[in-house]
Amino acid sequence: MTKLDGNERWKGKMLLTEHQEQYQDRHNKTQGRATNDELTMIRDVIMYPHMLTMCDKSLQEVKRNPNLFKRFFEQFIQMVMDRISKELFALRRELKIRNIKVFDDETADGIIYHRYSCRGYEDKFGIVRETLRTEISLRLARYAGAIFNPEKPQRKE
Repeated sequence: MTKLDGNERWKGKMLLTEHQEQYQDRHNKTQGRATNDELTMIRDVIMYPHMLTMCDKSLQEVKRNPNLFKRFFEQFIQMVMDRISKELFALRRELKIRNIKVFDDETADGIIYHRYSCRGYEDKFGIVRETLRTEISLRLARYAGAIFNPEKPQRKE
């Protein structure tokens, strides 16, 4: 028997209103499925490594072949790769803050599947390979446009 067993004061727990609201907000945030914005972020974190691979292959090809503008092509591709890497780093940091993890892929019938865990909820994210290629082409064109026309603001998709 402890000193507090007979004390009625310790039976009820009092919680201030603002603390209760913070607890409920924290509890509501940590539950549930990924939102549309988060699914877009998951798609982007899947897409950026593919874009880096494509750019790296292009860079290696430019380095192998003699060309009058070889140095400029190398610089251009490196600038694109730097922008992709910067966005990928920021995106991974944001996913970590939101407690979202994306796991390795598997491919079946032209669809690339990635498992993800979003605040305790696990699901699969699938994207058709052709859709991924189209999105990569659009993004690379946007990056190229941003490098060639730095004063013109690029629209955010």
